[in-house]
Amino acid sequence: MFAVETRALCKSYGGRLVVNDFNMHVAAGEIYGFVGKNGAGKSTVMKMIDSMVTPTSGEVLLYGDSIAHETGTKIQATRRVGSLIEDPGIYPNMSALDNLMCKALALGISDTKGRCVDILRTVGLDVAAKTRVKKFSLGMKQRLGVGLALLSSPDLLLLDEPFNGLDPEATRDLRSLIETMNRTKGVTVVISSHVLDQLDRIATSYGIIASGHMVRELTAAQVDEECGDSLRIKVDSPERALVFLQEKLPDLVFVMEPGNIIRAK
Repeated sequence: MFAVETRALCKSYGGRLVVNDFNMHVAAGEIYGFVGKNGAGKSTVMKMIDSMVTPTSGEVLLYGDSIAHETGTKIQATRRVGSLIEDPGIYPNMSALDNLMCKALALGISDTKGRCVDILRTVGLDVAAKTRVKKFSLGMKQRLGVGLALLSSPDLLLLDEPFNGLDPEATRDLRSLIETMNRTKGVTVVISSHVLDQLDRIATSYGIIASGHMVRELTAAQVDEECGDSLRIKVDSPERALVFLQEKLPDLVFVMEPGNIIRAK
């Protein structure tokens, strides 16, 4: 079963077709890199998956359930989704904890404060829990946005251009958080971006959109084979060498392979 499946999805605005016959397949447990130029239709697709926008035609299925607006399955299915699409929707004059508390109360979450404190710890904002959000850096605001998306313990997390405007350190922190949620909680993640470099470090599969149409879906291995340039290094002590290389060359991705080989890309 797919976590996300779209069938012949279309969306038009004022007679202009911005998403056209779009078919997407995201397996449960994946980190799915959704790649396309600015204006290709990524955000519109994400909004339709999250029921923020009604499709002109076609169908969205979440874990096998259609979320067609005329059926009762929409509410049940979308409860399994957390999203950070465009702005995080936070109150700048309130603290991080109070922002989370407001949403938790609206969702009817039991043990509201305990859940919010746990989320702050998960996204690395526990030390700034009582700080007003207007004093946050952009990276901290993105972390809070992810925290808000995680409040309902979703099975599926939708992140629309989450790395935009972040400095290298904040980008690394957010990538690490996404990988941790995927690995430890089993959360399926769909990340849209127009920069393949960031997705290359975490994505397990890809979908490529152009002019509102799905061009192709590939696994990370297929992308590596067809598009990736890499260098393989044989070493005596791969663990020590990996730590050294990651410290000295933080902009490269290093992967351990059998036979004491480290692949740099």
